Amino acid sequence: MGRKFSGLELTLIALFTVVTVIACVLIGLLATGEPGVKSPGESFPWLLQEQKPLWQLPQDTPVAQRIDCIPDELSTCSRRGCCWSPQSDANVPWCYFSPNHGYKVRGSERSTQAGFEATLDRLPSPSLFGDDIQTVLLTAEYQTNNRFHFKITDPNAKRFEVPHEHVKPFQGSKASNPSYTVELKQNPFGLVVTRASNGKTVDNLYGAHTFFLCLEDNTGASFGVFLMNSNAMEFVVQPAPAVTYRTIGGILDFYIFVGNTPEQVVQEYLQLVGLPALPAYWNLGFQLCRYGYASLDEVMEVVERNRAVGLPHDIQIIDIDYMESRKDFTYDKVNFKDLPQFASYLHAHGQKYVIILDPAISTQSMNDGSPYGSYVRGSDRNVWVNHADGKVLVGEVWPGETVFPDYTSAEGTDWWVNECKLFHDMVPYDGIWIDMNEVCSFVAGSKEGCADNKLNYPPYTPKILDRLMYAKTLCLDAVQSWGKQYDVHNLYGYSMTLSTRKALDTLFPGKRSFLISRSTFAGSGKFGGHWLGDNAATWDQLRWSIPGMLEFNLFGIPYVGADICGFFEDTTEELCRRWMQLGAFYPFSRNHNGELHQDPAVFGSNSSLVNSSKHYLNIRYTLLPYLYTLHYKAHTRGDTVTRPLLHEFYSDEITWDIDRQFLWGAGLMISPVLEPVGLAGLGSVWWPRAMLVWINLATPEEKMGLHLRGGYIFPTQKPSTTTEASRKNPMGLIIALDINNEASGDLFWDDGESTGTIDNKAYIYYEFKVSNNVLQMTATHSNYVDPNNLKFEEIKILGLSQEITSVTVTQNNAVQDYIPDISYDPATKVAVIKGLPLELGKSYTIQWTLKMNVNERFDCHPGPNATLEKCQQLGCSWEESSNPDIPSCYYSSSNPYLVEKLEYLDTGIVATLNLDDSKVRANEAYTAPISTLRLEVKYHLNNMLQFKIYDYQNPRYEVPVPLNLPSSPSSSNQERLYDVSVQIKPFGIQVPTATLWDFVWNSALPTFTFSDMFIQISTRLASQYIYGFGEHEHRNFRHNMSWNTWGMFTRDQPPTYKLNSYGFHPFYMALEEDGNAHGVLLLNSNAMGIKGQPQLLWATSGPHPPHMEQFIPNIPPKPPLCQSEAIPLVWSLQTCRRKGTRTPDDSTQVQSGPDVQYVDIDYMERNLDFTLSPRFAGLPDLINRIKADGMRFIIILDPAISGNETNYPAFTRGVEQNIFVQWPDTKEILYSKVWSFLPNVQINESLPHEDQNYVSHCAFPDFFRNATTEWYKREIAEVYNNPQDPSKSLKFDGLWTDMNEPAAFMNGAMGGCKDNLLNYPPYMPHLGYRDVGLIHKTPCMEGLHYLPDGTPARHFDVHSLYGWSQARPSLEALRAATQERGIIISRSTYPSSGRWVGHWLGDNTAAWDQLHKSIIGMMEFSLFGISYTGADICGFFKDSQYELCVRWMQLGAFYPFSRNHNEKGTRRQDPASWDKAFEDMSRNVLNIRYTLLPYLYTLLHDAHADGSTVVRPVLHEFVGDRNTWDIDEQFLWGPALLISPVMRENDRSVVAYFPDARWYDYHTNSDTGFRKQFQNLSAPLDHINLHIRGGYILPWQLPARTTAYSRLNPMGLTVALDDAQSAAGHLYWDDGVRIGTASPSSLHQTLFVAGYRQGRLHPWGHSKPQFKQTKPNPRMHKLPSGNGTLIPFNAIFGNGFCSLTAPCNLGDVRRKTCSEILLLTF
Repeated sequence: MGRKFSGLELTLIALFTVVTVIACVLIGLLATGEPGVKSPGESFPWLLQEQKPLWQLPQDTPVAQRIDCIPDELSTCSRRGCCWSPQSDANVPWCYFSPNHGYKVRGSERSTQAGFEATLDRLPSPSLFGDDIQTVLLTAEYQTNNRFHFKITDPNAKRFEVPHEHVKPFQGSKASNPSYTVELKQNPFGLVVTRASNGKTVDNLYGAHTFFLCLEDNTGASFGVFLMNSNAMEFVVQPAPAVTYRTIGGILDFYIFVGNTPEQVVQEYLQLVGLPALPAYWNLGFQLCRYGYASLDEVMEVVERNRAVGLPHDIQIIDIDYMESRKDFTYDKVNFKDLPQFASYLHAHGQKYVIILDPAISTQSMNDGSPYGSYVRGSDRNVWVNHADGKVLVGEVWPGETVFPDYTSAEGTDWWVNECKLFHDMVPYDGIWIDMNEVCSFVAGSKEGCADNKLNYPPYTPKILDRLMYAKTLCLDAVQSWGKQYDVHNLYGYSMTLSTRKALDTLFPGKRSFLISRSTFAGSGKFGGHWLGDNAATWDQLRWSIPGMLEFNLFGIPYVGADICGFFEDTTEELCRRWMQLGAFYPFSRNHNGELHQDPAVFGSNSSLVNSSKHYLNIRYTLLPYLYTLHYKAHTRGDTVTRPLLHEFYSDEITWDIDRQFLWGAGLMISPVLEPVGLAGLGSVWWPRAMLVWINLATPEEKMGLHLRGGYIFPTQKPSTTTEASRKNPMGLIIALDINNEASGDLFWDDGESTGTIDNKAYIYYEFKVSNNVLQMTATHSNYVDPNNLKFEEIKILGLSQEITSVTVTQNNAVQDYIPDISYDPATKVAVIKGLPLELGKSYTIQWTLKMNVNERFDCHPGPNATLEKCQQLGCSWEESSNPDIPSCYYSSSNPYLVEKLEYLDTGIVATLNLDDSKVRANEAYTAPISTLRLEVKYHLNNMLQFKIYDYQNPRYEVPVPLNLPSSPSSSNQERLYDVSVQIKPFGIQVPTATLWDFVWNSALPTFTFSDMFIQISTRLASQYIYGFGEHEHRNFRHNMSWNTWGMFTRDQPPTYKLNSYGFHPFYMALEEDGNAHGVLLLNSNAMGIKGQPQLLWATSGPHPPHMEQFIPNIPPKPPLCQSEAIPLVWSLQTCRRKGTRTPDDSTQVQSGPDVQYVDIDYMERNLDFTLSPRFAGLPDLINRIKADGMRFIIILDPAISGNETNYPAFTRGVEQNIFVQWPDTKEILYSKVWSFLPNVQINESLPHEDQNYVSHCAFPDFFRNATTEWYKREIAEVYNNPQDPSKSLKFDGLWTDMNEPAAFMNGAMGGCKDNLLNYPPYMPHLGYRDVGLIHKTPCMEGLHYLPDGTPARHFDVHSLYGWSQARPSLEALRAATQERGIIISRSTYPSSGRWVGHWLGDNTAAWDQLHKSIIGMMEFSLFGISYTGADICGFFKDSQYELCVRWMQLGAFYPFSRNHNEKGTRRQDPASWDKAFEDMSRNVLNIRYTLLPYLYTLLHDAHADGSTVVRPVLHEFVGDRNTWDIDEQFLWGPALLISPVMRENDRSVVAYFPDARWYDYHTNSDTGFRKQFQNLSAPLDHINLHIRGGYILPWQLPARTTAYSRLNPMGLTVALDDAQSAAGHLYWDDGVRIGTASPSSLHQTLFVAGYRQGRLHPWGHSKPQFKQTKPNPRMHKLPSGNGTLIPFNAIFGNGFCSLTAPCNLGDVRRKTCSEILLLTF
């Protein structure tokens, strides 16, 4: 096969083959042009003749490439000899050209000085419009290396060619090294233009007009095409991609520009048509205008009211209102009598006056009857446009009957210049706005009509206004000096612009003045600017102004803008406010309209619109030096000023379609609000820099998005209300550093108004560059002395990571004696240097010295015993700190990884990370960074993302914990609550907060390291409000992030401050400053350390790759990542007996209302699992008896299995099934020592077990193995149903799994550990007993496990998963044995353990501080997804005290897992062990618990179903109240019950905080009236303060001694009304024990909604019905029970409350009655 054409080639083939054919055919009809409104058969009878079709249904022309053969819709396909194929899409041509339409090359091409030429002959084919030109001439020129020109003309007849002011015939030679190649196709004729370097596929089309720009691909390769033709035409685009020009005259005169970037193509185009004019500095000021000023007094009122509010305002324009009867060069001597003095008035305030002029000149006399001089003088000089017969063409515009100057004639231009001068002598002005110059007339053609000829009625009329050539303009056969209106119509505004520029040059010699025009042509920008016409005050027009502005920058008219707030129709305050924000960044910035006044001050002097307008105009004026420099570069190079994002970020394909944001130059991104959003807005903004993401940008009423691009330096000047005043103010620089701490920029400065300053080099030009903390200010040109003695006085540096300690200024190698004022904000990372007298025009070097803020120190030696020598070996900095928690050895360089390959996908990000060898630090072998890593980011859900970093070349251990993730990402760009970017160098991941002021995650920090046995990553924090991480004892719920370090590695460690305990939960929740929240889970199970400072550092001993799961912004995240929690049984919500019972009789002592009796390891024979001690021979009978009395029984199991027994089935079967942890080399069982005792030994319980020899060798079941699960089920089943002796069966109801960290009574294993590298890793986290290594009281790290899929795993990696691995097998075994839901209480947990187990907070101490810490622990485990949790009430270690135990019983009654438990050898502490008063107090508070069990059970169901919390921090419900962010001595049950316990000795009151809600005292039912305040509440010893939140309904049940009995009692509702006198709640109810009752068929839920004087109860399944309040109904209705039952309640109002009663069936197996509903009201 032959070579395939590139996209560029295909486009140009389509353009220059088919399109050229069409255009050339159309050229041919000019000789016969007849009225387009006539029947084609009258003038062209051949059109009615059937032509032989070449193809009837061709199959070889793809739909996307079909060119319409009957665009005029005035013929049939067969008559034109084209192809016919109907389509379902009406936009696709049904009739299209066949390949043999067109021309062929005669002979061969002929070389010329600049290129070649060729003669083309028409191929035989039916004619479209007749009189086709049979022979045409192709001329091609290689004009420059990036510009190719060709034109097609009639060699036998001269045709009109555009007489362009700037574009002249090419006189040079062929380019020597063109970036394109050209191939001439012979038959049919075509030109193939190919990019010499590649020829990438064309992907995007951008632009319109007779110039378009095409971006080929994401390399930036682009081309542009310009057709120099001024005749009426159509421009059609289609998917091929292809473009079609249809023009009715002239020639085909094409220029092709090839560039490496879109910006380069624009520059090439403007070099051809003329570079843009450099506007005067004052042109860049803000302008006001209005059509409809009634008088000059009204104008001055507008000027003065805006001056009074301090609004920047440079130019005042008056529309045609100032004229007498709307005649040019006149003024209304009544209403505008003082107009001659108006310019002087404005000049006195530094402002300018601009007039409007229309081309049409009135033929009528002045109001006083005197001749209209301008018309008289024009007529005398014959300057008007004439009819074809030589008569003056008369039309009608604003002043009535008018004539139209011919600006293409020298005489017409001279007349215009003279008129402008005469009027300026009468009414001084500073610039001219020319309007209505398309040219516009209010009558079609002329007042006499238009002749019936081929020019006024051509055979083909493009799709223009009314499909009539002279609609609202002049007859097309009218004559001007350049030619017929038919040819020069589109040049009218262009020619008027040339004449007006000449007038201004005459009036203001040597000055640039001001000129904008409504009608423009290619090259108009060389002389003036443009506004986007008479728009309307609509949001659509606001949006459309951005693409319009961007297009005119492509066309070389960068001084452009739209009428701010809209011209037609009345604006609104919101629309005008948003438009003023956007308009502040139009290069031509003017508020102009024709309806009601809309200048900013008219909305009120202190209005939001005025304040917002002043704010953004002040930013504009501050940045005018930058904007002026952009115009200088447009003027000298052809750069765009307002720039589409794709020009800078073409590699990001998202930017190709973005036209709702734009750039000023390369550095300032403007993201306006373009939709009505009210007072608070949130808009989607594309964030291109390194982030490449959509961001929801907070845009309240006074704000829009403005962002400075890193790597750029912006010259600034202190703003004033005019540019004249601003230019006298001090200057400055804003330096926005990039990721390499570098930036560059420039400044052009001259007098701001003179012409020729560039040619005469009368200007200052600076090049700014920052690198290595040095700013070079190099004045490359300095031939202008500013009269204001300007100085750079302030330098602002953005993105500076460290504080500046000193600044040195050097000028001409001499250090200047300056003492600047330096400030630094570490939160924003902004440094400001003030007080610098750096003279404008001189070169300087400014160097600053950085000192790392102590909070910015990242620990380079996280292990113990850091020294200067070790630190230097690591290549880090050393500065000894007096605070041992602050690192003395810290990183002084960025992390060594950079991104080489980065791919942004709809579902996430994929990147390759490579090690920068030049930045590698000294490392030991096992901590040497891995050279190549893979980053994967997955957008799982709109509120959850995952990123994972791993060594893709070498498989590594990964945590085998299944998470609740979608099978494939299901998020969307517009709905995600997060955005992600990847920083390239140094590598970092960034997730900004919703406000963009900070980051949810930002790891672009020095610490990132990834090695075999040391992985480290840090993130900056959005705030210091961090919660979570465990399991540790924390002194506060909100962590103290001031240099605290927490180690994570599961240990048999009783709760102790900063020491790692039983569980492993690397999850934290963070509150952001705006109240949003997010959570982060590091899915890693290796030993790790977490250091909190203003940043957060994770370090782990590896080798697992870090996963970060981010949830934004839910509290907690939903759906639960770690799957649903297990739903406990109703009976498991109650109290239990103490540990250490010695005999069965002791365990049956009567106490107040126990529901569950536990037994610790005492019941076992020598502490052997699955055995029964002879001392507990009565235990089976006891269990049966207490269960018959409604109680439940739970036994304890430890994981370790004794290996010293001769007849121990559990061990024997375990060996047979190979279920134990092994040595990796010999595959023999790894033994250590735990609880089980050797037989026939004397135990001295006064000594630690670790110090005695009576402990047996124990093996550890490997619960990861599938075989272990089956083994475990059998062993537990045989305890429940003893097969050898049924009388020894223990009919337990739940299991308590202890010692499963796993714990041992020795360090390591019998015989010692063998792998020092694993047991004493290079990085030893901040754990207890660091000198012992990782094996403190646990087995050796080299122990071998097997994951369920058979993959081997080291204990080093899975140690902290041991309790997690036991959880699921334990629950499965329990349920298999009991056939009930059961409950598992586990000491060691990991994320997702809550699916199977609850947790108690470990072996605490009977001390007052433990009460507070237990609340913190419960709230933390709520975050970890384990809601069924609590502490050992009254304390485990040491003897409890009376008051302490009373207060703990009160608090413990509200633990979800509520158990009184203490150590053997301490005093009894169950309620009955104290006194009658203690029993009564305990009974009373437990009765409250039992009363509220339906509510608690419902909360636990919600946690199981939705992931909500049960014990809930107050901040979860009142996150908008910052007082709640630190509250951890109170907590909530769900959203509605506030618990405020006493937790200090001898206190009889408690200080409680009441957030903003109505709160009812639980005990008295009264409304407390407390809101948003701390209150000191009375709390006698027998009282705990409980409060119900208004707006909620709590279900309850009368209490009994056990849950078995209480579930037989009547139920009720407490309705606590809110301020709106309404409340809602719901109830989950089932039989409390069965497995699977949460399925839709078996659950029973009830929704309660209460309104004033009415309550409703409605059961539902999984679908909650929606209710509306109805009028009170005093009657009772008993409706059929079951799902869907709706029961109105009777209301009985009393003193401050009302009771509602109604019978209801809750669907339980036992019938109950909702006997009472307590309605709490105000």
